[in-house]
Amino acid sequence: MTTKNSRAPGRPRKFDAEQAVEIAQHLFHSKGYDALSVADLTKAFGINPPSFYAAFGSKLGLYERVLARYTCTGAIPFEVLLREDRPVAQGLIGVLNEAARRYVADPVATGCLVLEGTHCNDQQAREAACDLHKAAEDQIRAFIARRYPDDAARVTDFMATIMAGLSIKARAGHSLARLQETVRLSGLVLEQLLPD
Repeated sequence: MTTKNSRAPGRPRKFDAEQAVEIAQHLFHSKGYDALSVADLTKAFGINPPSFYAAFGSKLGLYERVLARYTCTGAIPFEVLLREDRPVAQGLIGVLNEAARRYVADPVATGCLVLEGTHCNDQQAREAACDLHKAAEDQIRAFIARRYPDDAARVTDFMATIMAGLSIKARAGHSLARLQETVRLSGLVLEQLLPD
């Protein structure tokens, strides 16, 4: 008797690398780079270590693919929020509100994958996350500098600090309402600093 899910004896299940990257994104986000082993990953993917290394080269290679995927699927859409037709403070408040929502959207994988990665023990993984974090800061700084060049550096530092704090608080279990209150208070500061 055959069933819908049966396959020929001895024939391995087809490995889907893109699906594995999606699974890995959730695992890295929820557990962190340091806490996740290759054994954890191969178990989650249903493959053996040689297949893992053939597909990704290394844990770092997989993490770099996860970060690239995250920029397309999970990162804050700065280009949508930081538009020229909005007041600068409103664009920045939009970024903070979106960060708060995304940081608590998945109760198992809270906070920001990239921000959490900037603290990992592995130097190369940390540098990969820091590169993405710097790119995000550069986008924020450029947006501010177009209208407030003298304030761009300090307001970017303020934004980075608030976003890091939101990520930490989300990972500590704070609710969206609590994060939004922090965003509201931050917005008062931004509107005062950057009146349009």
